[in-house]
Amino acid sequence: MITLYHGSNVRITNIDLKQCNPYKDFGQAFYLTTEKKQAMDVADARVDIYGGSPVINIYQFDEQSLNEGALSYKSFDGYTEEWADFVYQHRDEMIVPPYMHPYDVVYGPIANDRVGLQIRNYRLGNIDKKEFLRRLKYMKGITFQYAFCTESAIEKLQPYECK
Repeated sequence: MITLYHGSNVRITNIDLKQCNPYKDFGQAFYLTTEKKQAMDVADARVDIYGGSPVINIYQFDEQSLNEGALSYKSFDGYTEEWADFVYQHRDEMIVPPYMHPYDVVYGPIANDRVGLQIRNYRLGNIDKKEFLRRLKYMKGITFQYAFCTESAIEKLQPYECK
């Protein structure tokens, strides 16, 4: 079992994928991290935008469901061109309806906060793929995220507590 954190400005009692933004790094999903500090940074950002107080929603997840094939799983171990292509497909708001992959869970690095600008530059041909990849790297250093993309995946999350 691993502990996963989700930063917010509200306590989440029911995960509703329809409430999740479809134009995120790995598509419309519920995003979590193993890093409590990363979750707190997200919670603080949510408070800055929407008000309220920072909340860290904590979940337990049995990774065996990924290894046993109970869930379809895609993993990116670092910043690669494949990862950049995947992020581009999901973040480009010019793709309507939003692109959606076939995976229940996706794991990989977080893209930098200015991804929208980089998507636009890449789409317009102002930068090549190598430069696009360089600019997508998270400014605070590599940090990984889990995206739970389907109801089947959400069902595997066990709420643990909120702080």
